Amino acid sequence: MDSAILLISCPDRQGLVATVTQFIAQHNGNILDLAQHVDQDAGIFFMRVEWDLDGFALTRDAIHQAFARIADPLQMTWQVFFSNDVQRMAIFVTKESHCLYDILYHYQAGDWRVEIPLIISNNTLLADLAARFGIPFHCLPVTKETKPQVEAQQIALLREAGVDVVVLARYMQILSPEFVRQYPNQIINIHHSFLPAFPGAGPYQRAYARGVKLIGATSHYVTADLDEGPIIDQDVKRVNHRDSVEDLIRKGKDTEKLVLSRAITYHLQHRVLVYQNKTVIFE
Repeated sequence: MDSAILLISCPDRQGLVATVTQFIAQHNGNILDLAQHVDQDAGIFFMRVEWDLDGFALTRDAIHQAFARIADPLQMTWQVFFSNDVQRMAIFVTKESHCLYDILYHYQAGDWRVEIPLIISNNTLLADLAARFGIPFHCLPVTKETKPQVEAQQIALLREAGVDVVVLARYMQILSPEFVRQYPNQIINIHHSFLPAFPGAGPYQRAYARGVKLIGATSHYVTADLDEGPIIDQDVKRVNHRDSVEDLIRKGKDTEKLVLSRAITYHLQHRVLVYQNKTVIFE
């Protein structure tokens, strides 16, 4: 089924849902899914609506033109997507393979409508895994001195491949603000949820020493502020005194895989609206 997906945010007022649904109905559209939310504190309305394009009276280009006439007077920020469009996703990795394996499993199983044209790394350790799935692998080692040049190479590769979204699947390098500006709300990161309590190296060892009872993972869009971008998904797993450091690490990796795959799913299905460094997720 070919469908259109409309994401909207705007100042809240009466009749917004009716205005959008009437636009779809008057052009012979059948709504497949609709969700909306109002941030009462900010007075902002959010909406995701999907409708069947079979028999819809407007072409794709005409949808943009016609809806703009409705959206502009209502101060709407909006985007329209089409379910049959195949997005292109690049993966950045370093040495840890658990998130990459999970992404490639979903990719091979056809769980996502996506293409993966390349994998980029600062290490060769996972090159064989990329080759196993027939995905081009680019190793670009990064040092403090070469970072600007390497990032320019990375961006060039992404542009050449027509990449829509970048996933940092345990990529252990900090992207510069210049890099992040090229892909606003299009770079997805995953990390453990011990931040800010246990930043830096060895977080699981230090968490074990403190006797933590919960471990977790956070997936978020990357911004210039390290690990402070809009959160897409999180999850936790209970642990106790019987768990070793190795148990904590294993459970943490399992949680990271789950959280990252959900975040990718939400993004690819256009279920995320970003507003003031927060997200509205239309599950």
